[in-house]
Amino acid sequence: MVESSDQTSTQQRLEALTAALQSGTAGQVRYLLSGLHPAESADLLESLPHGPRELLWELVAAEDQGEVLIELNEEVRAGLIEQMETHQLIEVTEGLDTDDLADLLVNLPGTVIRELLHSMDRQNRQRLEAVLSYPEDTAGGLMNPDMVTVRANVSLDVVLRYLRLRGEIPDLTDSLMVVNRFDKYQGVLPLTTLLTSAPDASVADVMDSSVDGIPASMRDVEVARLFQDRDLVSAAVVDDDNRLLGRITIDDVVDVIREEADHSLMSMAGLDEDDDIFAPVVRSARRRAVWLGINLATAFLASWIIGLFESTLDKVVALAVLMPIVASMGGIAGSQTLTIMIRGLALGQVGSSNARSLMYKEIMVSVMNGLIWSLVVALIAIAWFQRLEIGIIIGCAIVINLVCAAVAGFAIPLLLRRIGIDPALAGSVLLTTVTDVVGFMAFLGLGTLYLL
Repeated sequence: MVESSDQTSTQQRLEALTAALQSGTAGQVRYLLSGLHPAESADLLESLPHGPRELLWELVAAEDQGEVLIELNEEVRAGLIEQMETHQLIEVTEGLDTDDLADLLVNLPGTVIRELLHSMDRQNRQRLEAVLSYPEDTAGGLMNPDMVTVRANVSLDVVLRYLRLRGEIPDLTDSLMVVNRFDKYQGVLPLTTLLTSAPDASVADVMDSSVDGIPASMRDVEVARLFQDRDLVSAAVVDDDNRLLGRITIDDVVDVIREEADHSLMSMAGLDEDDDIFAPVVRSARRRAVWLGINLATAFLASWIIGLFESTLDKVVALAVLMPIVASMGGIAGSQTLTIMIRGLALGQVGSSNARSLMYKEIMVSVMNGLIWSLVVALIAIAWFQRLEIGIIIGCAIVINLVCAAVAGFAIPLLLRRIGIDPALAGSVLLTTVTDVVGFMAFLGLGTLYLL
């Protein structure tokens, strides 16, 4: 398999840093770190065991540590923060954007938070409190109050002179926010429009009033979908009265997309995307033990089903040999439907209006694949054991299991979501149980009926 250039460069940097750390050349480590983006430094820290990680953290430039902390996953970040003094934590928060500072606060000790708030001016403290007043997985929790606003009744020349007077604008500013004197959001003034329009034109003449603000209560995954569908770089965030609160930028949305992808992948194994891959052995074992225990319980259920047909297996050894094929085929087919459902629910593409159509489609796909592959397996079984009835039994069992797997893969995510459980977290465990139990029951049940 060919690795991406990003993966290769990360591995090369990791190898170079590891060699420098082992040789004790701190200057070489600082040199290697100096040219890295904070996110790249965070990747390296997450990729190192605890001893080298702490050593590398001490060599990260003090002015970069705040940005690096923001990029780390929550568990690694919390571990590094525990080792830092209060004055160091105050220093690393200086210069951080308000939305980034809000993300960092959850990991800071109470004494540090109080000192930090005390050291901030009133305006920045109010901005921070505005962000913290919303859940972190909403548009309000993602927003940055730092933005440039203008009135609709001023000329573009006045806006240009105002920007020159400011001297700088926030990062990733592609549009200025247009508000009235009550701070009600009215639209956006793209910088391209500002620069290419006549200076004597008013903001009202050239502004884009068709771009709606994002409600502060909107879920972050819905915000990410909105940015994707509309190719946005930034967007205004408004309250229930359409008052402008802040803006969301594409860098925050990319973080949401990555976190959601990590969550879906890790949840399928019963893990957390914020887990440290080098967490202590006891802690990691304890986390994984829960899902191993659940899986063991479902395995015993499947074994109990097999035990019900002990006499059949004693007389027809071929059934014991072929049993894993039936369960495996059902498991794969069910996981395909389960993945489609989890993705569709996450993207908002599956709902009450189209669920039935999707279920029929998945059942028909399973029937078609079941007929094709049951014929292939039946012919192999007949040739192997020289018994026609063995081939017929396993062929029928595969069709039954694949259809049941499709129904289970479709229904399980909907049921779990209805009762408030993440389908990605528990779906695969329940699906495996269904396909194993149904597969063994169908195969061994048919074998008992027709071979004994």
